[in-house]
Amino acid sequence: MGMLRETVRAIESGELDAKIEFLFCNRDPGQRAATDKFLGFAEKKGIPVVTLSSYKFRRERGDLAWERLREPFDEAVITKLAGYDPKITVSAGYMLIAPLICQRYPMINEHPALPGQPAGMWQDVIWKLIEMGATETGAMMHVATPDVDLGPVLSYTKFPIVGDELDWMWFRARGQPIEELKQREGENFQLFKAIRELSVVRERPLLIETLKAIAAGRLDPPHAPPGGPLDLSAIVEASITSAKASV
Repeated sequence: MGMLRETVRAIESGELDAKIEFLFCNRDPGQRAATDKFLGFAEKKGIPVVTLSSYKFRRERGDLAWERLREPFDEAVITKLAGYDPKITVSAGYMLIAPLICQRYPMINEHPALPGQPAGMWQDVIWKLIEMGATETGAMMHVATPDVDLGPVLSYTKFPIVGDELDWMWFRARGQPIEELKQREGENFQLFKAIRELSVVRERPLLIETLKAIAAGRLDPPHAPPGGPLDLSAIVEASITSAKASV
């Protein structure tokens, strides 16, 4: 819900010149309490909510492998969204590959790594960064395409993952096979958690600044920026500093 709240806040404050045309969720009301809270927030803000449960969709089709259902599900979603014509759509927390939806609507997605760093789920990305001994990482906004995490990169923010308290966390990881760390400590491993926290705090300002650049015409998805992706690191860091100061 964090990204939605921050986007609504930016619009209501006049910081972001945009309107949210609809919110789509692949869970129906009543499936999960956290989702109901999320949908309720959207409705309270006057945002039209459209839902289609991917869980029910699969159950109704005999629990077929999801690979066989991706396109039929996308077709059903597109039908439900008939009448909406957004200039840009944002995939946030949507854990399904959407090969038809991302071709029907210009869609952007956040990925928790820098251009050229590992693709995949955020958990896999962090373990790979630890295995690589990376000294910096970041997050990027890219165009969603059927080739997952490989669409044109629009913007990014970067930050170091070494120095200060992180160094002794790296010391604990050094020389240990990554699979052993996964099995023994998993996501409770302090370095893993620290990298995740550093990434999460930057996701919301990166999204807002990217949407502002789109609204201002500095970015034009689905086209890649002619001068390369925007480095929004400085403004994202300034936003984080400002947020901390106001707490």
